[in-house]
Amino acid sequence: MTEQNTELVAVFKALADSSRLKLVGLLARQPYTVEQLAAMLELRPSTISHHLAKLSEVGLVSARAEGYYSVYQLEKAALSANMQRIFSTDQMASVTADVDLDAFDRKVVNDYLLPDGSLKTIPAQRKKLEAVLRYVVKSFEPGARYSEKQVNKILSCFHEDTASLRRELVGYKLMAREGGGGEYWRVDE
Repeated sequence: MTEQNTELVAVFKALADSSRLKLVGLLARQPYTVEQLAAMLELRPSTISHHLAKLSEVGLVSARAEGYYSVYQLEKAALSANMQRIFSTDQMASVTADVDLDAFDRKVVNDYLLPDGSLKTIPAQRKKLEAVLRYVVKSFEPGARYSEKQVNKILSCFHEDTASLRRELVGYKLMAREGGGGEYWRVDE
């Protein structure tokens, strides 16, 4: 896990408690002392101090001395920065960096393939069909043009219903064709 992801997990853990969320909500209104917060939430001051320490560790709460008391306040800028960082598209994508995105496709293809490499059946479920089609389309070279006869020959290695496979490959925009049964080609994103 990257350092940035570790920080995000720490922020989520700090906020993953109803009492801490209430503290954040109260401190968003105004600063309070431990005793004030304890009375409002009907918790012991030591429990409030524990929760504030967790929020403080991730920079969401800070304290300042005011006479005999410590007054706690929400670090709104830190909260805002964390939320923007957490929910940025790049950050959300980086959280999945070590996830095997092709695992579902491999499982489905392995479930539907016979030992000779042909398909047992053409899947009826849309997601499974898409996975199988993504596998089948790899048999076509990117940039190459194929006649319908050539496409059928390649698809016949997978299943006898080449018309359905051909239609689905075009329908799922994995292959394109010129009108009237002209040339077919693989569509690469």
